[in-house]
Amino acid sequence: MSPVVVAVAGVVVLLVLLALVVVTRYKVAGPSEAFIVTGRRGKKATDPETGRVFTDNSGQKVVVGGGVFVVPFVQQKFTLDLSSRHIPVAVRGAVTLRGVKANLDGVAIVKVGGTEDSIRAAAQRFLMQQDGIVGFTQEVLSGALRAIVGRMSVEDVIRDRAAFAGQVAEEAEASLSGQGLVLDAFQIQDITTEGSYLEDLGRPEAARAKQEADIAEAVARRAAEQARLKAEEEIAIAQRTFALKQAEIKAETDEAAARAAAAGPLAEAARQQEILTQQEKVAERQAALTDRQLDTQVRKPADAQRYAAEQEAEAKRVARVKQAEADKAAGIAAAQAEAERARLTGEGEKQRRSALAEAEAVEGLKQGEAERARRAAIAEAVRLEGEAEASAIGAKGAAEAEAMRQKADAFGQYGDAAVLQMLVEVLPQVVAKASEPLSAVDKMTVISTDGAGRIPRAVADNVAQGLELLGSTTGVDLAELLKGITQRTPATVEQSPSPNGKVEITG
Repeated sequence: MSPVVVAVAGVVVLLVLLALVVVTRYKVAGPSEAFIVTGRRGKKATDPETGRVFTDNSGQKVVVGGGVFVVPFVQQKFTLDLSSRHIPVAVRGAVTLRGVKANLDGVAIVKVGGTEDSIRAAAQRFLMQQDGIVGFTQEVLSGALRAIVGRMSVEDVIRDRAAFAGQVAEEAEASLSGQGLVLDAFQIQDITTEGSYLEDLGRPEAARAKQEADIAEAVARRAAEQARLKAEEEIAIAQRTFALKQAEIKAETDEAAARAAAAGPLAEAARQQEILTQQEKVAERQAALTDRQLDTQVRKPADAQRYAAEQEAEAKRVARVKQAEADKAAGIAAAQAEAERARLTGEGEKQRRSALAEAEAVEGLKQGEAERARRAAIAEAVRLEGEAEASAIGAKGAAEAEAMRQKADAFGQYGDAAVLQMLVEVLPQVVAKASEPLSAVDKMTVISTDGAGRIPRAVADNVAQGLELLGSTTGVDLAELLKGITQRTPATVEQSPSPNGKVEITG
């Protein structure tokens, strides 16, 4: 191996060794660390107050957050933890301003100060025993707590814990800063007293708070109960409305079903009623026709015969009267002649009188016969007229009896439907008659808490009283009859119509 290569290798090795030395001896401080590098001598200084000569800390190098090269064999590096420490502080039996012994528990946040002086001061006291910071801080804060508690009452400490903690921190700050420590925060966690002082102190307030809580609870319970009752009332109203609506719908449905069920029988009954009406008209017209036929065929010929008989009797009577008058005149003339002759003979007057009496007797006889014949003709005409009227009345009665029989057959065939139709037709007339007294009133003043609604109820009461009177006097209960008909109607409509179009209704 040539000497050049050896030399180059030696230089490289030397450079590597130097690099390793530099890398291993260069230190970088962490965010919560402080390096104290020692090895240099400090400067001498004289205390102006005492005149004592001392060596300052300028020989110590403090590095925070940076890097430093520690010269091997000449310098040493020490690390001081700058992170915060949570230190619990407890004081027992601290006497307050009013002599009450109090127990206090708190917590303090303490760290080493960030300045070089604070770090150097803390390093001098706690570098080799950093755990001693906790004990030192507890002792300082305990002393400060006792000092501050002695100047305050328990009520003041409880009322303003922040101010109390601030006074404690201010009291301990001087002692801690002299050791290079900083008190970041201090909080009082718990305050108790020996005996029942705090309990007695808070008892009135607790009683008042309990009273207010009871009142608030009662008010809340009352509001909840009122809300529950209100909700139940609304539910009841909703249920009642729903039930009423259901009943209304059911009533409308039943009414529509009953109307639909009765529509067929009612229509058939109406049709039969129309048929009966037409049959009545036909019967009436037949009776009128029969009456006219009787007039034409019987009554008028009878009248003609009677008139002819009367005329004939009158003619006979007149003829008899004329004959009697002629006979009378002849008799009178004969009598006068005889009388004249008798007068002439002396007995004329006597004979004349006898002849006049005989003539008058003959005339009365003839008049009586004529009157008897006239009366016989009138009686015959009256007999014929009576027979004609009797025939007409008989024919009319037969026609009406036939119409009534057909109506009765129809009523018997359609039973309740026909009765129901008759009642439906009669009920408006009953209501009209019941309200007729009210219609005659010119002016009416209603004195009632129900207002004008009392008037229709009065009409309804009159109708009900009329129905009750009808039931008590005749034994016919129209309400039960209608109820029975309406209850039987659904059963009867199940029958299918017969082939000839008739509907059979069974009870």
